[in-house]
Amino acid sequence: MGDVYDFRSAIELLKSVPGQYIETSVPAKPHAEISGIYRHVGAGGTVMRPTKSGPAMMFNSVTGHEGARVLIGMLASRERVGLLLNRDPRELGWLLNESVQNPIPPVVTASKDSKDVPCREVVHLASESGFDIRRLLPAPTNTPEDAGPYITMGLCYASDPETGASDVTIHRLCLQGPDIISFFYVPGSRHIGAFKEKAESHGQKLPISISIGVDPAIAIASCFEPPTTPIGYDELGVAGAIRTRAVELADCLTIKERCIANAEYVIEGELLPNEFISEDLNTGTGKAMPEFPGYTGSAYANVSVIKVLAVTHRKNPIMQTCIGPSEEHVSMAGIPTEASIIQMIERAMPGRLRNVYCHSGGGGKYMAIIQFEKKSASDEGRQRQAALLAMAAFSELKHVILVGEDVDPFDSTDVFFALNTRYQGDIDTIFIPGVRCHPLDPSQKKIYNPSSRGDGISCKTIFDCTVPYELKDLFTRSQFLDVDPSKWVTGE
Repeated sequence: MGDVYDFRSAIELLKSVPGQYIETSVPAKPHAEISGIYRHVGAGGTVMRPTKSGPAMMFNSVTGHEGARVLIGMLASRERVGLLLNRDPRELGWLLNESVQNPIPPVVTASKDSKDVPCREVVHLASESGFDIRRLLPAPTNTPEDAGPYITMGLCYASDPETGASDVTIHRLCLQGPDIISFFYVPGSRHIGAFKEKAESHGQKLPISISIGVDPAIAIASCFEPPTTPIGYDELGVAGAIRTRAVELADCLTIKERCIANAEYVIEGELLPNEFISEDLNTGTGKAMPEFPGYTGSAYANVSVIKVLAVTHRKNPIMQTCIGPSEEHVSMAGIPTEASIIQMIERAMPGRLRNVYCHSGGGGKYMAIIQFEKKSASDEGRQRQAALLAMAAFSELKHVILVGEDVDPFDSTDVFFALNTRYQGDIDTIFIPGVRCHPLDPSQKKIYNPSSRGDGISCKTIFDCTVPYELKDLFTRSQFLDVDPSKWVTGE
């Protein structure tokens, strides 16, 4: 396998493996068409059917953006993520758990005066005549009713104005004007939001860089959340641990911040204090873009503003994008969540957890399948404690399904088998009402549940499909002869 260290080396690896990459030179429009095509090629996730899993796809000819390319679906397959991170797909949560506990901090390898920095082979300054990010970036819209072109895979990097601690996250970024990007975050949920509020309290702008088209390890690592990565924890260290080499940063040209040195594109800008715009400023549709639960998110009336100062990029740059509800979101949000759950449960009861899978049906956030082994009678009940720990580790988790060691958590049919033969609703369901969860779930709104105290308040539920320890013999599955079929089946 080739050594992956940036976006292009990741693409080369995919090219070398049949079924993982395709490309087209037929012109495609960034406005809804690219996503509309990829929906049928490999989106998966919670995208409206028909859709399917499939290869990553490169668009070599993007209407209105000569010389630029768009790649979609890099992480839209757990198998492909395993390939890119050089780990069995079933062990990715364990890999990230190891990495978050043993980070390798990023290093600055290029000053603002350095030459031959990949991410700034071409430089566009906002002070130049005719500067317009909408012409420089082939950012797609997912659907015809989106608020505008969105950067869906932009790695936002900023630093605490008081401590200097840095953080990297992915946010909802809409191109609103020649040098204006709207920046959406849920207050209290993201570290960069906290940094912005600190700067704002002093009347200061917050410098921010947005790196697009990076090593997949960085995109995955950036999606960790508290309590696993508290404020002050730079998730680029997780990516460093995955690769066993530090992520290389470069000082930005126009702001006092850093960016990912080998990114395809870098946007340099400032989050403005106490300035807000409507997210659907240019459309008035009231809608933003498709989000991970499979529904289009509402446009917010007061969204933070990034004033763009520069755009830099590689020659013949590649814009990385994803479909909001696709399997790509499941990979980015779900695998770090699995790692967080593993960490919490292993600390509390080592050796009982067999595996965790954050299911596609929940967009990688809402539902986890926990495979738990009861080793003795005293372990009875610990499986439910494990589910509670999972919900503590990740506040947006809504449903946990507990299964035993003989049920494959990655196989939905096997999980449904356990739900149908090892579960009784009246004794194996644990309801935890009135808990903060996630506002993008339309069932977590007062209009759906009038008794709720507010949007984003949910009833979290545990489905215990494990076998009572004393009844294990009653639930032994049929034991078939274990035979290597290669003698009889060609290609095995």
